[in-house]
Amino acid sequence: MSVETQIDSGAKHVTVAIEGAFGFNLVQEFRRSYTDKRDYRFTIDLRKVDYIDSAGLGMLLNMQNYLGQPDGSVTITNTLPQVKKILLISRFDKKFQIE
Repeated sequence: MSVETQIDSGAKHVTVAIEGAFGFNLVQEFRRSYTDKRDYRFTIDLRKVDYIDSAGLGMLLNMQNYLGQPDGSVTITNTLPQVKKILLISRFDKKFQIE
């Protein structure tokens, strides 16, 4: 379970790749990935996430609020079917762009 952050300063884009269960155990690592990057675009890569709980959903919402960007400006990519189902049931497609 880890959070890997790739920053492209030229394009002002951050890709955050999460591995394992996306839950409370990753709160500090995940917060560090977006702190002090308000003017960047974000992609959250969930290809290696097999489970997301309410804490993981809350962390995504906290990131969105912290960044102060409009709904749909953060992209969530490569979701496994079971994770995408949770995101859609939770109506995260209204706050994030899910690919």
